[in-house]
Amino acid sequence: MLLERALAYNVQAFVFSSTCAVYGIPDYSPINEDTKLNPINPYGRSKMMAEFGLQDAANAYGINVIALRYFNAAGASFDGEIGEDHTPETHLIPRVLHAALDQDRIFGINGGDYSTPDGSCVRDFIHVDDLAQAHLAALERLLKGLQTGFEPLNLGTGRGYSVFEVLAAAEQITGRRIRTKVGPRRRGDAPSLVADSSRAGHVLNWEPTSSDLETLISTAWAWTRRDARAVAA
Repeated sequence: MLLERALAYNVQAFVFSSTCAVYGIPDYSPINEDTKLNPINPYGRSKMMAEFGLQDAANAYGINVIALRYFNAAGASFDGEIGEDHTPETHLIPRVLHAALDQDRIFGINGGDYSTPDGSCVRDFIHVDDLAQAHLAALERLLKGLQTGFEPLNLGTGRGYSVFEVLAAAEQITGRRIRTKVGPRRRGDAPSLVADSSRAGHVLNWEPTSSDLETLISTAWAWTRRDARAVAA
């Protein structure tokens, strides 16, 4: 186990990539770090158990840990060189952009009857560049000895976008019509997941600067077109 090896080599600082999935379906939004952990899928449970192990190690062995709970990571590098390429692809923005690229594809919307302003799920998206900056800030805090014990931190923007809002923005940015079909809800989807990241702002002196919807989609679209050209070549 990684933690066992870290302790064997006297590692004193640990940054853990966690997830908002540890919260499951919370009773309120925005979600702060004091929200009860209640994951509803194996991914969230595995991250929660890893957090518990790190917290126990912090209490027992004195290591210092920052657990960064990502909300919805999105976007791509600004030079278009690095982006998402999953098989199968499950993330919203890449799926929307693949539907924009392939005009024969129909984008399926999982539920249109949620208790949100337009009936579709609302999510808090955070650009990968902002996530990277948060990691650097966490490392700097740990290496300077400013962090003691275990500290979980939400990484989001505090602003949620619905599926329909993402679709509208994608059509405007790509200049392409996206065909859609509303289907049944997907089991385990919360109506709204939006972060309260004020603690990360205070602890890390961090603020997302690249996570507006236009930047998220524009950078992902540049990568999607580049990746498609590479595959076709």
